[in-house]
Amino acid sequence: MPARRSSPGTCRPCRRLFFKHNTALGPPYRVIVDTNFINFSIQNKLDLEKGMLDCLYAKCTPCITDCVMAELEKLGQKYRVALRIAKDPRFERLPCTHKGTYADDCIVDRVTQHKCYIVATCDRDLKRRIRKIPGVPIMYITQHKYSIERLPEATIGGAPRI
Repeated sequence: MPARRSSPGTCRPCRRLFFKHNTALGPPYRVIVDTNFINFSIQNKLDLEKGMLDCLYAKCTPCITDCVMAELEKLGQKYRVALRIAKDPRFERLPCTHKGTYADDCIVDRVTQHKCYIVATCDRDLKRRIRKIPGVPIMYITQHKYSIERLPEATIGGAPRI
């Protein structure tokens, strides 16, 4: 069987860069999933676990916070398929102890405290906020597949050069 070559747009080369800056991150990856990431996955007909496996070449555990679940429940009938996917037993449920149900703040607070997560989102504002946190990778959807963003600019600028 011929060796698999990675093209410039794939995840494999950039995946190794995270370990230089974030040693808490390793397989099996825990991926915090945002409301719109689930919705865009449905629109693009992507299976969450299979797509994550294809992107990271390792087992992934999708995680969902209580705030994201509450947000999906609030959105009603239009997001009932996304809610059904989020209630899948393969998803790890992350309990929230804070007040309010704004999912973006919840996700940012969690990855700031515990840098052992990858954040899966298509929300521009949330991506911008996550990029400011050193060593936290961002998974997003592009060209009907999952991709992972290289190290955030905050990490590259603040990390010691080897």
